[in-house]
Amino acid sequence: MNRFLKHWRLTGRGEVFHAHVISYADDFVILSRGHAEEALTWTRAVMTKLGLTLNEAKTSVKNARREGFDFLGYTLGPRHLPNGGRWYLGASPSKKSVQRVKVKIGELLVPGNKGAWDEVRARLNRVLRGWSAYFSYGALASAYEAVDQHVYDRTRHFLRQRHKVQGRGADQFSREYVYGELAVRCLRRERSRSSP
Repeated sequence: MNRFLKHWRLTGRGEVFHAHVISYADDFVILSRGHAEEALTWTRAVMTKLGLTLNEAKTSVKNARREGFDFLGYTLGPRHLPNGGRWYLGASPSKKSVQRVKVKIGELLVPGNKGAWDEVRARLNRVLRGWSAYFSYGALASAYEAVDQHVYDRTRHFLRQRHKVQGRGADQFSREYVYGELAVRCLRRERSRSSP
């Protein structure tokens, strides 16, 4: 990847394609104004020359003003302010990223987990702290709400199974109890406290 980036700089492709390359490890995106197809054709040719290959399943040309694309766990592209507000270009955690953290939470809060609640909660809060530290930029409300709801549902189910409670367990394990007395992290609550 470094060889590609060096070649990009040395040949002045940024100026030619009115573009910037954003890269992390072996993932990259080229942001171009009006020359995306040419930049892609040039990139394919250079990658072949360098003995590298593009992942064609992940490679596409998008108009970021009209459609979103995923990069490094975020969905970037057009968004609009709530209640019919104006459109803007922004970022939010991708659906895949939200689904991945939900799977981690589900794997931790399985009824077969016999660990002490303090240990289970500490591991759960570590997962949530790490995920929210990475996804702390952009439009977060809907992603955080989806994760919080999943955490509450899985925690309630976990505790209901552990304590052999009949029914859904909503009375014994309310949201206030789970996020208050049991000290499970609530992403939306923490976000609102840290916002200016």
